[in-house]
Amino acid sequence: MFRQFQILVLTVLTIGTITAQNKKNIHPERPALVVGLVVDQMRWDFLYKYENHYGNGGFKRLLNEGYNFNNVMIDYVPTVTALGHTSVYTGSVPSIHGIAGNGWTDRETGENVYCTTDNSVKGVGSSSEKIGAHSPKNLWSTTITDQLRMATNFRSKVVGVSLKDRASILPAGHNPTGAFWFDEGTGNFVTSTYYMNDLPDWLKRFNAQEVGKQLVSGGWDTAKPIREYIESTADNVAWEQLLGSAATPTFPYKNLASDYDKKKGVIRTTPFGNSLTLRAAEAAIDGYNLGRNTDTDFLVVNLASTDYVGHAFGPNSIEIQDTYIRLDRDLETFFKKLDAQVGKGNYLVFLTADHGAAHAEGYMKENKMVTGFFDEDLEKSLQEDLKTKFGYDKMIWAIDNYQIYLNQKLIAEKNLKENDIKEYLLEKLNKDKRVLYAVDLKELAEAPIPEPIKTRVINGYNWQRSGDIQIISHDSMLPTYAKKGTTHSVWNSYDAHIPLIFMGKGIRKGESAKPNHMTDIAPTLAQILKIENPSGNIGQPIVELLEK
Repeated sequence: MFRQFQILVLTVLTIGTITAQNKKNIHPERPALVVGLVVDQMRWDFLYKYENHYGNGGFKRLLNEGYNFNNVMIDYVPTVTALGHTSVYTGSVPSIHGIAGNGWTDRETGENVYCTTDNSVKGVGSSSEKIGAHSPKNLWSTTITDQLRMATNFRSKVVGVSLKDRASILPAGHNPTGAFWFDEGTGNFVTSTYYMNDLPDWLKRFNAQEVGKQLVSGGWDTAKPIREYIESTADNVAWEQLLGSAATPTFPYKNLASDYDKKKGVIRTTPFGNSLTLRAAEAAIDGYNLGRNTDTDFLVVNLASTDYVGHAFGPNSIEIQDTYIRLDRDLETFFKKLDAQVGKGNYLVFLTADHGAAHAEGYMKENKMVTGFFDEDLEKSLQEDLKTKFGYDKMIWAIDNYQIYLNQKLIAEKNLKENDIKEYLLEKLNKDKRVLYAVDLKELAEAPIPEPIKTRVINGYNWQRSGDIQIISHDSMLPTYAKKGTTHSVWNSYDAHIPLIFMGKGIRKGESAKPNHMTDIAPTLAQILKIENPSGNIGQPIVELLEK
């Protein structure tokens, strides 16, 4: 009997050991965890512009240990946040995946549609339905995160974290473990009933710590002596916006703590929004045991404060430089967390951006560069011209995403000919010195527009959600809402040239200047993970990275 008991114990221990080994990793040749870091509004040149200020553990670690692709372009317009995140993770373009903008104009009603708003769901932990009622219902294609979930029979855990709803929801796909975003009414990370009916305990504990309040408590001063920020313009220039209740756009910003008490959203336009996001991501790693499960897990992280600071102050400001210096330090801390929790060499990180940014109009003007505002009084003057020509008011629903949406309802009711209206508008626009090209989106194939602009317009045109006429402005022409700070949306390199670095398991050190596209990221990950491409994928695997 004792001998039988010994055999039984040994059998149980052996099975337990095998089970533990299997739980550790079913596919040891694959990364235990993939971390996608998308730095919002990060121009490619920021890797090098501030290089002398970076430490060895953040951006330089990526450059020194990873494979760096220096010639990656966005292959569609408009180059905006929702499209960028969606295209990175679908390997597709707006024409196919359906996300035609951060928002777009409904072609039948003229109403604005936000990319992730879903009134059929409720917010979970949110302070308002506007903040909470979101889902990926408008996304038509699968994501690489969807493909990973399906490939492992949904054993793989997928989690999205961002200050922005759209930058968490769209990359995490249709059926993730969870997607979480920031509620500026409470300072908490929240979700919706599309994903779950209650916040997970780990997130409740994280929210209770009030990390955001702690981060802004000391205000915002430069991380290094301000005299060392020689890569940036003066601390107070006319084209910068104000931060919260600050009287001038200058350091130090001592108003943050009191501003945060009144409106938590102020943290977005500081480097501390990135710190908060990475802290939440670390909490998700612990909460879901990411990278320590039977199959590869995937953590989607969007670092959005670079975008908010860039919009407010422009890409040549001390504020944006300090934000990147502080992000570099935050990345070093985050990578150390991954080393400790998942194990160095067990995870894969890729870092890219959803778009870049133009120089501020004031900066360009002061330095004798071509610039201006392409749409100043444009819609008003076109509406007046159309009324004079055709006899009706409000013949344009909106100018959105550099596209003119015609009032299709009015055109149908009055039996007007759409082509006559478009031809009239195109003639007007192509005589406007602010416009480089204006084209009928239904006639793109015949448009006399050079590459790569033509293909990018075609890729960005979604016939159900895009407008009727595409406007391509002259270089460095901004929309009037960016009279201070900056923005992005166009085909030019300052908006379309993005960084891309892979680091970690199976990645050798290297560098390439060969042309690649944003849409190549997802199929490259599919090859690494040995899973099928996303359903709408048009990208190609980056062979240089995959060669042994």
